[in-house]
Amino acid sequence: MQRSQWYSHICRKGIVPILLLIACCLAPLGYAAEPIDVASTNDIAYEELKVFAEVLMHIKRQYIKEKSYKEIIQGGLHGLLQSLDPHSDFLDTESYRAMQEDTAGKFSGIGINIGLRDGFITIIAPIEDTPAFRAGLLAGDAIVEIDARKTQGMALPDVVRLLRGAKGEKVSLGVRREGEDTILKFEIIRDDIEVPSVKGGRIIRKGIGYVRITQFAVPTADSLQKALDKLKADGMQALVLDLRNNHGGLLKSAIDVSEKLLKKDDLIVTTRGRPGVHDEVQGKAAGDVHIVDIPMAVLVNGGSASASEIVAGAFQDHRRAILVGEKTYGKASVQSLMSLKADDKLAIRLTIAQYFTPKGRQIHEKGIDPDIVVEASPKDWQSLRMRRAHIENPELFTEAEKKKYEHVVDAQLDRAVDVLEGVKILQGK
Repeated sequence: MQRSQWYSHICRKGIVPILLLIACCLAPLGYAAEPIDVASTNDIAYEELKVFAEVLMHIKRQYIKEKSYKEIIQGGLHGLLQSLDPHSDFLDTESYRAMQEDTAGKFSGIGINIGLRDGFITIIAPIEDTPAFRAGLLAGDAIVEIDARKTQGMALPDVVRLLRGAKGEKVSLGVRREGEDTILKFEIIRDDIEVPSVKGGRIIRKGIGYVRITQFAVPTADSLQKALDKLKADGMQALVLDLRNNHGGLLKSAIDVSEKLLKKDDLIVTTRGRPGVHDEVQGKAAGDVHIVDIPMAVLVNGGSASASEIVAGAFQDHRRAILVGEKTYGKASVQSLMSLKADDKLAIRLTIAQYFTPKGRQIHEKGIDPDIVVEASPKDWQSLRMRRAHIENPELFTEAEKKKYEHVVDAQLDRAVDVLEGVKILQGK
C-alpha cells in the first residue's frame, strides 16, 4: 500500500482523529514541544503511534468481547510500564488509592506484600498479625490461583485488586511452595490491616535491646526514635535491629532511620538514574540524633528487600553493625510515584534509578550476604514467627496456643545476641 493510500485508509478508519486527539491532549500538559505533523515522515513517535492506533481500532472493532477505549488504553498502559521492568506499572484509581494506603500503613485485605519473580506472583513477606500470617503463608510462596483464577500473566495491580476487599469477605488462594509437590490451598477471611512499622521494642537480655521494623513508611523514623528512647531509659547497651521479612517502603524513610544510628554526614545510599534526567544523588546522615556508642546487630533474610537493604547495606559498609541471618532479596531499584496531569486519580510507578551502598556495591538481583549466616527453614521460620507474635501480642492468643510455641527457638536472634554479648565483654576489657 502506497503512503497516500495508507493515509486515506487510516482517515476512513478514524485513526488519524485518535492520533490528533493524543497530540492535543499532550500539548497543554507540556509533553509536546512541537506540533505533530500528520504528513511528516521524520517524527518517529508519530510513526509508532500509527501502529498503536491501528491495533487499538482492531481491538475495539473485532475483539471477541466488547471493550471500551478506557479498558483498552489502560490495559495497554499496564503492559507498556510492565514491559520496562517488574516494578514499573500503571495505577488506575483503585490501585493508586491502594498504594497510598500502603504508604500510610492501613488498608483492608489479607496482609501480604507481593512482587514478580521468574514470572510468578510471589509473596515477598506476609505482614504479621494479619489473616495471611495466621493462615501460614510464607515469604517465597508463589500465588498461582486467586478464587480459581490463574495469576500467570496478571499485572501486579490486578492481583492486588483481587486480594483486597471488604472486611469479612473470603478469598481462596492456590500457592506453590518450594519443597511441596502439590498446590497448597488457603481460604482466608479479609480484615482491616493496620500495620505499625516499629514493633517489639524490649530488653531481651541484660543490656541488649531489640526492636523490629516491619516496613519503611512515613511515621517509621519517629516511631523508631520513641522505641530507642525507651530502650535507652531501660538500660540498653547494645541493639538488635530486626529487618527480617521487611519488604521495604519509602527511600526517605530508610535514610531517616539509618541516620539515627550512623555518624553525622556518613553516606547512606547513592541513587543513579539516566544522566541529565536523574543524576547521582547522595543520601547522607543528617539530623541531630546519632546513636553511635552502642554495638549493633541487624537480622536479615530473603524477605528483607529494597529499603531494608539500603539500611542493612549502609550499616555493613560502615562496619556499624554485624549482619546475621540469610541473603537478602536483592531489589535495588528506585520507583517514583507520579500522579497524572490528565487525571490526578491515576498514576504511574516508574523506575527512575538504582541505588548503591556507600561502598558502591550494586546489589540489584544479587542481595546482601550477611556477615554471619544462620539459616532457617520455612517450617522453622513459621514457628518462630508465631512464637514472636505470642510474645508481642499475647492478648490475641489462647493459653493453649501460647504453650504450643513456647519452646520455639529463634536461632538467628540468639546468634545475634551472643555476638553482641561478646562485643560487650571485649569493650569492657
